[in-house]
Amino acid sequence: MEYFKKILRFATPYKRYGFLNIFFNILYALFSALSFAALIPMLDVLFDKARKVFTPPVYRGLGGLKEYFQDYVSYRVTAFSGEDEMKGLVLVIGLVLILFLFKNLFNYLAMYFITFLRNGVLKDIRNAMYRKIVELPVAFYSEKRKGDVIARITSDVLEIQHSFLSILELIVREPLTILFTISVMFFISVKLTIFVFIFIPIAGLIISYIGKSLKKKSDRVQREQGQFLSIVEETLGGLRVIKAFNAEQRFYNTFKTSTGRFFRFSNTLLNRQNLASPTGEFLGILVIGILLWFGGRMVLVDQTLDASSFIAYMGLAYNILTPAKAISKASYGVKKGNAAAERVLEILETENPITEAAAAVEKTTLDKGIRLEKVSFRYEDDYVLRDFSLEVPKGEMVALVGQSGSGKSTIANLVTRFYDVGEGAITIDGTDIRALSKKSLRGLLGLVTQDSILFNDSVRNNIGLGKENATEDEIMAAARIANAHDFIMELPMGYDTNIGDSGNKLSGGQKQRLSIARAVLKNPPIMILDEATSALDTESERLVQDALEKMMANRTSIVIAHRLSTIQNAHTIVVLQKGEVVEKGTHAELMAMKGVYYNLVAMQTLKS
Repeated sequence: MEYFKKILRFATPYKRYGFLNIFFNILYALFSALSFAALIPMLDVLFDKARKVFTPPVYRGLGGLKEYFQDYVSYRVTAFSGEDEMKGLVLVIGLVLILFLFKNLFNYLAMYFITFLRNGVLKDIRNAMYRKIVELPVAFYSEKRKGDVIARITSDVLEIQHSFLSILELIVREPLTILFTISVMFFISVKLTIFVFIFIPIAGLIISYIGKSLKKKSDRVQREQGQFLSIVEETLGGLRVIKAFNAEQRFYNTFKTSTGRFFRFSNTLLNRQNLASPTGEFLGILVIGILLWFGGRMVLVDQTLDASSFIAYMGLAYNILTPAKAISKASYGVKKGNAAAERVLEILETENPITEAAAAVEKTTLDKGIRLEKVSFRYEDDYVLRDFSLEVPKGEMVALVGQSGSGKSTIANLVTRFYDVGEGAITIDGTDIRALSKKSLRGLLGLVTQDSILFNDSVRNNIGLGKENATEDEIMAAARIANAHDFIMELPMGYDTNIGDSGNKLSGGQKQRLSIARAVLKNPPIMILDEATSALDTESERLVQDALEKMMANRTSIVIAHRLSTIQNAHTIVVLQKGEVVEKGTHAELMAMKGVYYNLVAMQTLKS
């Protein structure tokens, strides 16, 4: 029940609906028991002439309460019907109909109000998960498969609704229905009811035994669902590569293997779960059969129970079966829901290592510049950066060059605080970036990456991502600086054109220029360019490079460069090897050294 309690905290904003549900469930349970108890006077009056009472009964204390109640109802029925027995029939049928009407009305009202609670909790869990997914650092998703995260926010949360939240409907109604029904059964016959209690624990133990392994089996099903959703996500993301390498069959086989495991795990789980209903029903009918024998003996042999009371008693006993079956299925639901709740809570309770300082500083301007002081960092075991120091004065452009794996992109990830430094510090105007609020830090930064990350939305909304409520003129001005306005106006709906998933309706150069326009509109004091032109053809590179130069004019910039021809005007070029600085200077100074940078330029010149 630990997971159930944690999930239940999401129900707090909807507790009024919970209280209304409880109130109407109490009424439902009460009328459920009374509707069967109403059969006794009807049977007495219709089929047992001796039970007709012509004088008002006298109350003689609690000991004779049962007889007083039966005689009083019989008296009222007799007085109403007189000599016309059909009048009595109409009265008792009307009484039974009214009781059943109220029972079902209260049942509907109880379910009506619990719907708001269930769907509200579902909405809030999904919102909390999405917020957590956005808040967690980039490093978290290098370990988790995206499809598994998608499975948790969709199917796992839905499983919580079907299992845990279904219990909220049963937690009051079914136990109270059983309680009120058993109270009436005691009222009719104490001896027969005690006999019933001998068999209920036995049935409960059998049902409990069946459900013990459900959590483990359900956990396997949920994990496998996350696995094949990950395969779908990877397939859609890499469809061009899959087709280009004729790998469709290979990916199909991988997916088929995963769904085969899901098929086997689901069959095992559902067959075990489906065993609950027939087992519960058979055990219930077994108890009814024993009751028929034992109660029939009390009517026919001992004559300690009248026939009408016994018939009503059997109806009440059968009335217990439905809530008892519901409770047994709910116990299975808890075990099955535990697995889903565990996976959901694993995301919700994951600690974010990129923490906010207790009294975080809000900073909106850059006055002096950025410093990296003896920064060391490693993703796992090996250091990517070791004792790395760098100064980026305000208004200057610093370029980072080196072979792949030298730590260039890691510096961008550390400055943007996608990761925290292992040792050393990064400061802006002398303030450690860990002391700044994450929002204000990233408000100072603009980022353009090698992979143009765009969204399935209009051109306008993609450019305006970094500035809420940007005007039409501001968006167009940013697009002009990024050399994007002309091609945008050629699109079918101009700035309102939807660019498709990841901007796939555009060319690589067009996508990159939209990314630059987005950064220009944000107008941050610091710009970070992570190999922004490396994936482009010559013509697109020229347009993008021109846009970048206009954007970086008089702006503090850190440029990670693959094509060295694009950074010759940088104030400082830093050459990295295995996370350490090997050369530093202007383009002319480094070329004069004829060292690592000179060789890199020479290699690229030969290739071109």
